[in-house]
Amino acid sequence: MSRVLVVEDDEAMAVALRDGFAYEGYEVTVARDGEAGLALAREQPPDLMILDVMLPRMNGLEVCKLLRGEGSELPVIMLTARGQEIDKVLGLKLGADDYVTKPFSFMELMARVEAVLRRVRPGGRTQQAAQRFGDVTVDLARHEASKGGVPLELSPREFRLLGYLLERRGEVVSREELLDAVWGYDSIPFTRTVDTHVAKLRKKIEDDPADPRYIITVHRLGYKLVQ
Repeated sequence: MSRVLVVEDDEAMAVALRDGFAYEGYEVTVARDGEAGLALAREQPPDLMILDVMLPRMNGLEVCKLLRGEGSELPVIMLTARGQEIDKVLGLKLGADDYVTKPFSFMELMARVEAVLRRVRPGGRTQQAAQRFGDVTVDLARHEASKGGVPLELSPREFRLLGYLLERRGEVVSREELLDAVWGYDSIPFTRTVDTHVAKLRKKIEDDPADPRYIITVHRLGYKLVQ
C-alpha cells in the first residue's frame, strides 16, 4: 500500500483528499500546516507528498526547498491557486515533481500521482532522471532540458507535455489522453490546444519543426515520441 502525506490547511479540501486517497487504497496522513508537514516528511517519509503552496507557519515552497536542501528525494506534487503562475515555476525549480491548479478534479490529481509514482523506485527518486533522444536531454528530476548542451526554455506546460510523451515513448498518445494528463479535462476542453503546444515544443526541440524527427503526428490518432 502506497503512503501519501497531504499537507493542506483547508479542512474541506484536506478531508476530501484524505477520503479520496483512502478509497483508492492509499494510506493517508494529513498535516494542516507547513511545519507539521515538514516534520512528518522527515520522520515518517511517505511515498509521495501532496503539498499546498499557501500554508500557515511555513509555506509549501519553503517546505519543498528545505527537503531538497537536505537531500530528500520524496516525490512532491504541489497544489496552487489559479493565477499563481510564479508559484508553479518556483515550485518546479525548487524540486517539485508536478503541480495541480485549484480547482481540480480528483481524477486529474490521481493521474498525476500515478504518473509520478511510475517514475519512482524503491530507495530513489526516479528510475531514469535524465533521458535522451537525438541531441535532446531531459532531466525530469531537476526539471531541466537541453538541446546540444544548450538549455531549453520550456514553460511548465511544455515540460509536462514533453515529460508525458517521454513516459510513453514509442507509444501513440491521443490528444484526449494528453488533455487529461497534462491539462485536465475540466480546465481545457479543446484538442486543438494540444496541437498548438506540440507546435511550440517542436520549434524548441526539432532541427526542422516542419519535418519533425522526434514528436511524430500519427494521423487521426495523436502523437508519438520516437528515438
